[in-house]
Amino acid sequence: MKKILGLPLLMLMVVFFMAACSSGEASPQAATGQKTSSNDDLKKKDESPKKQIVTFWHSMSGKGQEALNAVVESYNNSQDSVQVNAEYQGKYDESLAKFHSVAGTDNAPTMIQVFEIGTMSMINSGFIKPIQEFIDAEGYDMDHLEENIVNYYKIDDQFYSMPFNSSTPVMYYNKDAFKAAGLDPESPPQTFEEVEEASKVILKSDQKMKGFALQAYGWLFEQLLANQGALLMNNDNGRTDSPTEIGFTDEQGKSIFNWVKRMVDDGTFANYGTNEDNMVAGFLAGDVSMFIQSSASSRDVIDNAPFEVGIAYLPHPGSVERQGVVIGGASLWMVDGKSDEEQKAAWDFMKYVQSPEIQAQWHVGTGYFAINPAAYDEPIVKDAHDKMPQLKITINQLQDTKSSFATQGAVMDMIPEERKIIETALETVYNGGDVDEAYKTAVNQLNSAIEQANAARGK
Repeated sequence: MKKILGLPLLMLMVVFFMAACSSGEASPQAATGQKTSSNDDLKKKDESPKKQIVTFWHSMSGKGQEALNAVVESYNNSQDSVQVNAEYQGKYDESLAKFHSVAGTDNAPTMIQVFEIGTMSMINSGFIKPIQEFIDAEGYDMDHLEENIVNYYKIDDQFYSMPFNSSTPVMYYNKDAFKAAGLDPESPPQTFEEVEEASKVILKSDQKMKGFALQAYGWLFEQLLANQGALLMNNDNGRTDSPTEIGFTDEQGKSIFNWVKRMVDDGTFANYGTNEDNMVAGFLAGDVSMFIQSSASSRDVIDNAPFEVGIAYLPHPGSVERQGVVIGGASLWMVDGKSDEEQKAAWDFMKYVQSPEIQAQWHVGTGYFAINPAAYDEPIVKDAHDKMPQLKITINQLQDTKSSFATQGAVMDMIPEERKIIETALETVYNGGDVDEAYKTAVNQLNSAIEQANAARGK
């Protein structure tokens, strides 16, 4: 029995011995590099350059977010050194508030999309790096961009941010309703007075349809001022010095209040207050025949209307010549305190989104303007304009705008407050309030807000 048990034990010892010999032979193989080739590969992989991460805060939602994600994905796939991570931060004012809460810390993004009226808030924050530094460093030419867009973002002869999604207000109208009322659908109203007259004809033709709607929105009030050549604030809209008071006259400011008041009194005005969604829904449902809103809404309105939609220039008082519109939307800001490599990567993305191909896709996919007008020559844009000629009207209005301090728009950090003041005043008139009283209260509040903003900055 001992001999039988000893045999397996002997065999087992042989197996271990052979394994040990096999293990011992690995040493010369490692010395020649045969055994460690996989380790070398891992080492080389670790030493390969990693992508520079760029954190991009934005406020695009819905179709705008889909289009933005496509742009970011396109950029990330176009090269191997930069990875842009787009992160939604809520509406413009919410995103701006978040930025101010983390500015100067590691939690701040590399770049952020900020609405146009946040310009001075960003500059005064002290936590941004003007893109003019990158422009100067490489002699980058900004002249290829749309003049009436860059005019807004050029302050003190330098660029602080890169224009991105840009829009202006236009007047939408129901062509089918115009035809039914005997109005020429190809000749929309151009003046305040013509809007009033068309509204009366519409209401007479269809008692269930109001003629016109104007959202109680400070931005639209600013645009209707600029179209008259009026300044929102003095000192050339704050572009030659800090504003000290409003820049428009009583005649210019009251013209807007009185215009609405006349339509309220004759029953042709549709009051949606500050609610843009309800106003658009009312238009699509045939409850109102005309309204004013951002050109960025053009794709949604055209695609969803069960009737033919017309787009017209922003109306103006008949006593003055049309001057044009102020650019709206947002721009891209470089955040200070990041590494040179991170900022250079963000700058590369900013330049990428200006390309005609990308701007063509952005314009067609959203309705925003192409900041690079060369995009309008791209086949995708020409095809879209053939199918939706209304989009060309928005572009023509922008390019027909006369450059001035009025149409460049105002710059001051209290503009968000200004808009709330105007919205309250407009709603007062919409609900039957006295124009003179509402206007006077608004002017006093605006001048007080400007004074308080200056005092907060020690001016």
